[in-house]
Order: sequence, then C-alpha cells, then structure tokens
Amino acid sequence: MMDPLSSNLERYMDLLSVRQKLVAANIANADTPGYKTRDIDFQAEFRDAVDATSPQVANVSGLKTKNDGNNVSIDRESRLLAENDMRFSIATSLLRSRLKTLRSAIQEGRT
Repeated sequence: MMDPLSSNLERYMDLLSVRQKLVAANIANADTPGYKTRDIDFQAEFRDAVDATSPQVANVSGLKTKNDGNNVSIDRESRLLAENDMRFSIATSLLRSRLKTLRSAIQEGRT
C-alpha cells in the first residue's frame, strides 16, 4: 500500500541490485577467457518499470576485447560500482524519508 513514488523507488532499487550483481560478476570474471561483459540498459529498464517483470540482461558491445576473448574493463566496472553505490544511497535516503513521513502521519492520526 505504498504511494507511486515509493513504488518507483522500490523498483529503482531493485534495478540497482540487479546491476550490482552483474557488475560484480563482470569483475569476478575479468580474467576468464572468452567472458563477455553483461549489463542492463538501466534507463530503458526504469522507464519500463511498470510493465517489466525482470530486467533484460545483455552483452555490452563496443568494449575492447583482449586476446583471450574477454572484454571486461575493470575501469568501467569500478565506475559502475561507484555510480550504483551513490544511486542506491540516494534512493535509500528518499525511501527512508517517505517512510518517516508516513510514520509521522500515522502517529498524528492516533492522537
């Protein structure tokens, strides 16, 4: 029974969680021959959040491929980890604020 903003924040955080797992897997496989970097189109997935059941994971194109066929860029993945952490922190703060407002309204309604 959450308001639309809180529901969108929840979906946003779900997408951030999926991306965090993908980035961690990319980093873990940075030395795996033939491994291809995977990611989600974050903005497109969030726009489709109402209809989407789960994000579409895809190989990332345009990355430099090493001799062993692996195309993981530790620099790119590190940047994505930092970006994800910042986004998750902001979303958590916004959701915490929404819940605090709801709690306050409930408590005032009791008096």
